[in-house]
Amino acid sequence: MKKIVTLAAAAIAIGAAAPAAAADLAARPYAKAPAMIPSPIYDWSGFYLGINGGGGFSHNCWDLTSAVALVGGGVVGPGAEGCHDTSGGTFGGQIGYRWQMTNWVIGLEAQGNWADFRGSNTSLLIPTDQNQTRIDAFGLFTGQLGYAWNNALLYVKGGAAVTENHYRIFDIPSGLLTDTARESRWGAAVGAGFEYAFAPNWSFGLEYDHLFMGGNDVNFTFVGGGFDGTDHVRQDVDLFLARFNYKFGGPGGPVVARY
Repeated sequence: MKKIVTLAAAAIAIGAAAPAAAADLAARPYAKAPAMIPSPIYDWSGFYLGINGGGGFSHNCWDLTSAVALVGGGVVGPGAEGCHDTSGGTFGGQIGYRWQMTNWVIGLEAQGNWADFRGSNTSLLIPTDQNQTRIDAFGLFTGQLGYAWNNALLYVKGGAAVTENHYRIFDIPSGLLTDTARESRWGAAVGAGFEYAFAPNWSFGLEYDHLFMGGNDVNFTFVGGGFDGTDHVRQDVDLFLARFNYKFGGPGGPVVARY
């Protein structure tokens, strides 16, 4: 009996000492959850300035609108003289402004390019004549509508276009230039492109444009002076361009929280 009482007393003593020992232990450290860091979202809003380069094609058809006297005698026309394609390179620049609203981007742009698109065909009416078309320059004045995925932008565009055209007629037997004409022609432009911002303010893009330039009456003059007839010239242009743009302002605009 005495042994049982002694054991009970020892158990009570140990139970009383346990809370005190637990209190002496260090508190469990508290681990704070990592902060949610927002990721930057590229903002396409702002002014931009850039350069472009590439190539293009143009389809041109000439129709003589009235009868003309031939040098060796006789009269020919009116009638179709045939069609030819021009091709060549181009280099220029663009300036514009864009507004971004959520993922949608709208913008306005003006573009001007030097060009050297040229081609020719033998006249169907006057087999001794070679008709040549050359586009020396063009300009685009367009609006844009695009959709952005962060720093990637897909867009369509449309507006006005102007081409600077130089027409020449060569005498095939002698190779001599006989007639010339120039004109600035206005038409419509549509296109589409993809642009990727590879650095905070820099972007690279690829673009295709089609120019509907319609038909104009073009008056030709002899190289030595004097009127030598009128051709109705129809024209369409296709452009394939690579573009680099620099956007002014902050690096991609404000940072927007995304978790």
